[in-house]
Amino acid sequence: MANVQQLFRADKKLKIVDADAAQKPLSSGDKAQDKLLVEQQAQQIADLQEILYAERKYKILIVLQGMDTSGKDGTVRGVFGKIDPLGVSSVAFKGPTAEEKAHDFLWRVHQQVPGQGEFTIFNRSHYEDVLITRVHDWIDDKECKRRYAHIRDFERMLSETGTVILKFFLHISSDEQKKRLEERIADPNKHWKFDPNDLAERKFWPDYQRLYEAAINETDSDYAPWHIIPADSKTHRNLAISTIVLDKLQKLKPAFPPGNPEFAKLKVV
Repeated sequence: MANVQQLFRADKKLKIVDADAAQKPLSSGDKAQDKLLVEQQAQQIADLQEILYAERKYKILIVLQGMDTSGKDGTVRGVFGKIDPLGVSSVAFKGPTAEEKAHDFLWRVHQQVPGQGEFTIFNRSHYEDVLITRVHDWIDDKECKRRYAHIRDFERMLSETGTVILKFFLHISSDEQKKRLEERIADPNKHWKFDPNDLAERKFWPDYQRLYEAAINETDSDYAPWHIIPADSKTHRNLAISTIVLDKLQKLKPAFPPGNPEFAKLKVV
């Protein structure tokens, strides 16, 4: 799809309430076929990452944000699971430690950004510092606006120093989240994935939707674009993200560095 980068791009005046979490614009209509395509594209992403790693020109930062059960872990496995572990890292940001709180809120984030040739996936990210912090009034509007400005400057700096940034909001509906939480509660084998605090945070659903909308509108840019991914369908979620990532990597046109002609003189004995 020639314009896939624009298909899921956030509008400047995004209204999350108007976005359909169940839509499947890339689906073939055959779930098995869609899953196969995701696997193929995941392999292509892995192959291109190897070239990027050898080339050492670009750094790739993937930001995954979304409500509980929206599929951040599933995206990491389904879309990026074929990449050589040497070239990829997944960072899940939890509540800040005492040491992290002693610094500015981006201090711990900057330490985790990718190096040349590397892929880094933020499974939750610095955006938690303008989401849960506002839901629970840990910071006020003035501090939130200041943090938006710091995030924009931070991401621009990363972009200007060779980091390709793709940000994905995994948009799940309230009904679908309810279903997935109920499945976790009902299945003892999924209890390890369930946190009772998820039920407490679910009560703030309207607040989170409003604040996600604000954060995306405040920080969407050409150098760090937000994509709104319908996430009620796990297969289509992965298909959408793998398609966007693959399209972006192909446009970078990575190439292996030139071979060393001196190696032709070497003999293995």
